[in-house]
Amino acid sequence: MLRFSNVIGLTFVLNLKEALVMKRKVIHIDESLCNGCGLCVEGCHEGALQLIDGKARLVSELYCDGLGACVGDCPVGAIAIEEREAEPYDEVAVMKRMIPKGATTIAAHLAHLKAHGEVGYLEQGLRYLKQQGVAVEERRVEPTVRDANPVQLACGCPGTQARSFKRVPDSSIGGQRGGAVSELTHWPVQLHLLNPQASYFEQADLVLAADCTAFAYPDFHATILKHRKLAIACPKLDHEKESYVDKLVELIDRARINTLTVVMMEVPCCSGLLKLAQLALQKSARKIPIKKVIIGVQGEWKEESWVF
Repeated sequence: MLRFSNVIGLTFVLNLKEALVMKRKVIHIDESLCNGCGLCVEGCHEGALQLIDGKARLVSELYCDGLGACVGDCPVGAIAIEEREAEPYDEVAVMKRMIPKGATTIAAHLAHLKAHGEVGYLEQGLRYLKQQGVAVEERRVEPTVRDANPVQLACGCPGTQARSFKRVPDSSIGGQRGGAVSELTHWPVQLHLLNPQASYFEQADLVLAADCTAFAYPDFHATILKHRKLAIACPKLDHEKESYVDKLVELIDRARINTLTVVMMEVPCCSGLLKLAQLALQKSARKIPIKKVIIGVQGEWKEESWVF
C-alpha cells in the first residue's frame, strides 16, 4: 500500500505535470505520407526530430518551437503545424543539445528565431551561450534569405508570421504623408491569427481593439497604441469567439500581460468585445486591470473607465 505521504507526493507531481502542459503550436507528421528521406531532421536545428523505423518522429515537444522550419524541407508535404496541448518550449534545453553541434548550427537556430521576431527566446539563448562561454559572431545570426523573406518562409501564410520590430525615435515610417508615426511594434495583430506565446507579449500592456476604432479615432496610435501591444477583432462578424477567449486566457496566464485596454465603438454590437475580455478574466487564474474605452461613430472620445 502507498503511504499517505507518497500519495501526496504523487498527486503533486501529477498536478505539476498537468500545469506545465499548455495549448500551443507544434508540428504534426503524417506518417502515411512520410518517406523517411530525413530532410526535415536536417532542417530542425533544435533537435526535435529523429528518424525512427524509417519515419520522421517528433521526439520531444520541449525542443519544438512551432515555427515550422522543417515544413518546407519535406518534399511530400507530410509535416504541418497544429495547435494542441503540449509541453512549453524550452530554449535553454534546446541550447544544451545544440552546443555540441557547433557554431554553424547554433547561428542558424538563432537567425531563425530572429527572423520570426522571437526576441525573448533569442535573448534567452544568447544569454545562456554567454554563461557557457560560447561565442557566436553577430553577423552569423542575421537571417538568411530564406528566413528573412516572409514569402519564402515555410511556416504557412506569410501574414501569420510572428514578427517584432522596434520603433526608432523620429522615424519617418508611417509619417511620410501627414506627419503621423506608427506605434505598431509587432505582426500579426488580428486576434484570430496572432500567437499568444510570442515573446513580445510577455508582461506587456495589451490593447484589444474593435476593427473600426482605428479608422474612426484619428489619434489611435499616439493616444491608445503607444507603448502597448495590439490585438484586433470584430465581436459581430468574427466567428469562433471561444478561441478568442482561450487566447486571451493564455495571454493573461502564460504571457502574464499587465493590463488589458478594450477599445470599442459606441454601437451596441461592439460591447461584445468587452464581454469576451471579461469572460477570459473569469476563466484565467490571474486577475489584471481592464480598461474600457468608447469611441463615437464620428471619431470622438466618448468614455474611458476601469471596469475591473
